[in-house]
Amino acid sequence: MNEPIVVTGMGAVSPLGVGVTVNWERLLAGQSGIRANTRFETSGWKCAIAGLVPSIDEDGAGFDPEAVLAPRDLRRNDLFIQYALAAAHEALLQANWMPERPEEKRRTATLIATGVGGVPAITAAVETIRLEGARRLSPFVVPSFLPNLAAGQVSIRYGFNGPSSAPTTACAASAQAIGDAMRMIRLGEVDIALCGGAEACVDPVSIGGFTAAKALSFNFNDQPQQASRPFDRDHDGFVLAEGAAMLVIERLSHAERRGARPLAVLSGYGTTTDAHHVTAGWPDGREARRAMEMALSMADIEADALGYINAHATSTPVGDAAELAALTHLFGSASRSVPLGSTKSATGHMLGAAGAIEAIYSVLALQNQMLPPSLNIENPVTEAEDFDLLANGAREAQVEHVLSNAFGFGGVNAALVFSRFH
Repeated sequence: MNEPIVVTGMGAVSPLGVGVTVNWERLLAGQSGIRANTRFETSGWKCAIAGLVPSIDEDGAGFDPEAVLAPRDLRRNDLFIQYALAAAHEALLQANWMPERPEEKRRTATLIATGVGGVPAITAAVETIRLEGARRLSPFVVPSFLPNLAAGQVSIRYGFNGPSSAPTTACAASAQAIGDAMRMIRLGEVDIALCGGAEACVDPVSIGGFTAAKALSFNFNDQPQQASRPFDRDHDGFVLAEGAAMLVIERLSHAERRGARPLAVLSGYGTTTDAHHVTAGWPDGREARRAMEMALSMADIEADALGYINAHATSTPVGDAAELAALTHLFGSASRSVPLGSTKSATGHMLGAAGAIEAIYSVLALQNQMLPPSLNIENPVTEAEDFDLLANGAREAQVEHVLSNAFGFGGVNAALVFSRFH
């Protein structure tokens, strides 16, 4: 079952807009989706910015919830589920996978991760109980926030009867969803999978909690688009963001039989656990490096074959330093010319959806032979000075293989390798 597994569809909802094409255009143009947080009143809050998905009223390429669900159903599904449905629809349309035969539906897996799930719905329910009593709760409140209900609602909509899963491994979740889907296909359990992640937790609990953990940026409230600055000496924390991203992956022979166009090959996956600390990885990045080595081994390539690395790089000093240490050990001083960037500089950190949106950007880099820029790298940290940082705009490049990293609280590390389809 070592036949190539290819990507045949992609869908994106991010702070840069709705749709893969607009995401890519704005990413290459160096635009940022980070702005003042208008989701709730932030007066007096230490962090007042976020990566918010624009609404259709704000942006012609923004999110229109009524294009996803009827008004009655919108109230029954938290925002992360709505984003998941939108991204899934785009990915399935591109892949041209809307099966009607029962055997095809049974051979379709749905794996949609989330780091936090429907925290806004939980917060609203608690407030309802406080102000009006428990009897005022909707019978739909629990299904609106359960982490697996993004996968559940998508599978219900399209009738997918194959395995359904919702990894909740924090910021590594959607990369693990993609890797888990790859394993299912390799083991012959399914022929095709919709996989990715969704997140929509820009709410007081999440902002307040991450602020208390000293994880968020707060020095750039007056200049939101400069706040996410991976590998830069002025980085002071990540920017909480929201959105969803989905990929359709399948065996090459399955894609060829039905006339689907491969976009790239998902060639490698590795995952490890630090077993070290709840929020910080090993300073030397030892287990993160091992996840990368496993992904490269599965792809059957050496590190110097990589043409681009989309780093996890959230813009936290501790996390960025650990990833740089891992990469330094992985490449050695002789091979550190590989272009290194972080698209979180444009989107912010989409938590459980981050790995999937960055996987999509990695596939697009292979397809277009273009490397997206990293914003706000003005004074690189010492550990990054020898790397080829993509700090001066998008760049044309010959790229055959891309590495995309995702690391999460609890010490979870995941690495994906995508390769160009010939």
